[in-house]
Amino acid sequence: MTIADDIIALEKGALDRWCVGDPDAFLALSAEDVSYFDPFRESRLDGHAALSALYGGLRGQIDAPRHEMIDPKVQVVGDAAVLTFRFVSWNGSEGARVAWNCSEVYRRDAEGWRVIHTHWSFTGAGLASGQAST
Repeated sequence: MTIADDIIALEKGALDRWCVGDPDAFLALSAEDVSYFDPFRESRLDGHAALSALYGGLRGQIDAPRHEMIDPKVQVVGDAAVLTFRFVSWNGSEGARVAWNCSEVYRRDAEGWRVIHTHWSFTGAGLASGQAST
């Protein structure tokens, strides 16, 4: 397996657990100095403890039995790698489709590959013509 294959497998495994309400795989992948952005937060979140608190509040709240990682790409530079992909999930109870863009920055340390930065954003799909996305 290549580094890209390893990183994609780590991410897919964490996403599979996330989509049944279990954030522990992402927490295990995250470095102590992780930073995090998502569209529900006004500012960056810093550090594993803060990420753990955020994810703890979401534990058991996610139900997306159908989900797909689309077009993953890994760019490796030394002991760092950037994973970018599109992600689509369908809510288990309502079947609502949600589409995301994701960037994960990984760093290799003595324990293996760890996420040092995560950025989730909604895709522009479904915006009315001429409407700007933020």
